[in-house]
Amino acid sequence: MALAAATARAAALCRITACASAAAATGGRRGAEQLPFSLAERGMVVGGHRGMGMNAVGAPPGARVEAVRERENTLLSFGRAAAHAAVSFVEFDVQVTKDGCPIIFHDDFILTQEIISKPLLRRTRDGRVVNWSAKDDDSLCTLQEVFERASPRLGFNIELKFDDDIFYERSQLDRALQAVLQVVSQYASNRSVFFSTFHPDAARIMRELQSLYPVLFLTEGGTAQHKDSRRNSLDEAIRVCLEYDLHGLVSEVRGVLKNPSAVLRAKESNLALLTYGQLNNVWEAVYIQYLMGVNGVIVDLVEEISNAVADFSKPVLNQSILGSDVDLVGTKHQAFSQQQLGFLLRLIPELIQQPH
Repeated sequence: MALAAATARAAALCRITACASAAAATGGRRGAEQLPFSLAERGMVVGGHRGMGMNAVGAPPGARVEAVRERENTLLSFGRAAAHAAVSFVEFDVQVTKDGCPIIFHDDFILTQEIISKPLLRRTRDGRVVNWSAKDDDSLCTLQEVFERASPRLGFNIELKFDDDIFYERSQLDRALQAVLQVVSQYASNRSVFFSTFHPDAARIMRELQSLYPVLFLTEGGTAQHKDSRRNSLDEAIRVCLEYDLHGLVSEVRGVLKNPSAVLRAKESNLALLTYGQLNNVWEAVYIQYLMGVNGVIVDLVEEISNAVADFSKPVLNQSILGSDVDLVGTKHQAFSQQQLGFLLRLIPELIQQPH
């Protein structure tokens, strides 16, 4: 989770010494805590992926995700996401530098051809290293800066980012998590905040360290395989949540569409269920999840999808998504003709098979 180098600016902004005592574990159960959104406000919540969406470098020409103009994980991107009333929160990646400063950055390494920070490069899924540019650029920022400068009405989904290829000792996890928690405890104020991570032990430790902020387990939902079996299916993800007393899970959307019964199991277990992935940029796929009872979606096409969700989602019961009796009766349902419905039912299975 430590980047290869720390900037002098980051060092000046963040000197983490210890985890704040105010965030120490209190032993509370997750039933007493709430995620930063409620079905009283809208039937499905929308989160902006890395702000207004991720930068899909290396994407084929004409790909819809190329519509994302802003550099991901920046104050500019977060600010534009906050301008959309239907966006409840932004998801962003936090890593901790060697000198203990939490910064907002997704990739495991900063690749550049220059001594200075620009231009940036990014490694694609197929291993290519390509130029990483954005039409509307902005500088990288620290976690503290985001709390201080982003709209206070915007919730934060803080993904605790760790390298899949590294084995972390407990002390290493503690150091990184306490550094993040120190900043959150000092600057969150009344902002809605929740954590998520693909690392099951990091999720467990963050839950042990504090009980103020909900912790969700990130999973690919069986769409990819890992040495750690806890990461290989929705069923395992639900088991992890129950064993570690987590608040819910965030699954790759294809895993949920392939296994719709998992939504019911999550609800029966009093777990929140959110999804992420490229299919969440297709409003029909989002609407199917809405009907299934998925609590929220993390999207790249923020304006388009948030408008669609606002159109078919209406205020419902005054109850947290952690409640056990979520009732969607009375919500607005999109009207489909038989032809449209048939197309939709054919579309989803085909999309599920597409590589992400």
